[in-house]
Amino acid sequence: MPDQPQDSGPAPVFSYRRQGRSLTAAAAAAAWAALLLLLGFGMQAAPWLVILLALPLLPVLWDLWRNPAAGLMLDNSTLSWFTSGQQGKAELAGIDKVRFDTRWDFSVRATLVLDSGRKLRLPQACLPPHRELEAELSRRGLRCERHHFTVF
Repeated sequence: MPDQPQDSGPAPVFSYRRQGRSLTAAAAAAAWAALLLLLGFGMQAAPWLVILLALPLLPVLWDLWRNPAAGLMLDNSTLSWFTSGQQGKAELAGIDKVRFDTRWDFSVRATLVLDSGRKLRLPQACLPPHRELEAELSRRGLRCERHHFTVF
């Protein structure tokens, strides 16, 4: 007797959470600070240049200090997300499609296009890896579109 496909029932709840404080961020900050020290003391670079190159280090240090949390939760009826400054929720029944845009810096942005035509951009901080999110959304019957390297 051949195996018959069985309905596995509703998809389990998908949950993603991340913290601002990570080993990767700390290592990157330490490497950048070491490079700045090498430039400033070892190579005796101009102080204005070292200060200018230190500016990108400030947001990383701020995130390491604050340790903001961000996340996303997807069940069979709603998609909800949070970051340290905002929260949002959308009913799956009201979503027409989810658009994934690959940017020139290779980051992927996700936008919910609602049945009403309104667009909700999901905050970058709360997004799981885009392939994983796309698979979970497709499992729940949502249409996903991929757009690569659009200018506007």
